[in-house]
Amino acid sequence: MNQQIDTIIFDLGGVLIDWNPAYVFNKTISDEEERKYFFEQVCTHDWNEEQDAGKLLQIATEERVKLFPEWETHIRSFYGRWEEMLGDAIAGTVHVFNRLREMSDLKMYALTNWSHETFPVALERYEFLHRFDGILVSGEEKTRKPFPEIYQLLFTRFNINPERAVFIDDNLRNIKAGEVFGLKVVHFKSPEQLTDELIKLGILQKNQDR
Repeated sequence: MNQQIDTIIFDLGGVLIDWNPAYVFNKTISDEEERKYFFEQVCTHDWNEEQDAGKLLQIATEERVKLFPEWETHIRSFYGRWEEMLGDAIAGTVHVFNRLREMSDLKMYALTNWSHETFPVALERYEFLHRFDGILVSGEEKTRKPFPEIYQLLFTRFNINPERAVFIDDNLRNIKAGEVFGLKVVHFKSPEQLTDELIKLGILQKNQDR
């Protein structure tokens, strides 16, 4: 165990939890080009991130319906059927989380871009979320990754020394923002790759059960 590391910080969506709007819209928008237009021009990633930063879902939905009235049914489905976009926990990463959780000298936190209105659904659905030492939800704080203030808030609230912490996220933009604070980072691509990176950092041992 690397004695210089005392904290692990996990992103949630795409790392520990499978979330994908395609689970809904692959069924409701059959034409691939129309579906591409919907995601690139109507209910975009940037638009969804506004709600991750605390904007109310109802306000966001009504604004978007006014802009794109011909897409109203699908726009209302985005949050109306949001729970259907949640897949299973990503089992391999949960396994890594459990191995780390067994190490008594490690603190475990989550830093997630997530609407404060929908996060309670995740808390009900995924038991492992209750085993973190703390979770910072962007929507509750009215800011989000990659803005510096959310990282600083995490460090202050949970008394984290970033130079003794590892940050795991699937978004390179968020990873680069974390590096500025001196965090050791893992750009998540798969549970297997995460395991290998944690072995390189001296946090997991190579001969441990994967």
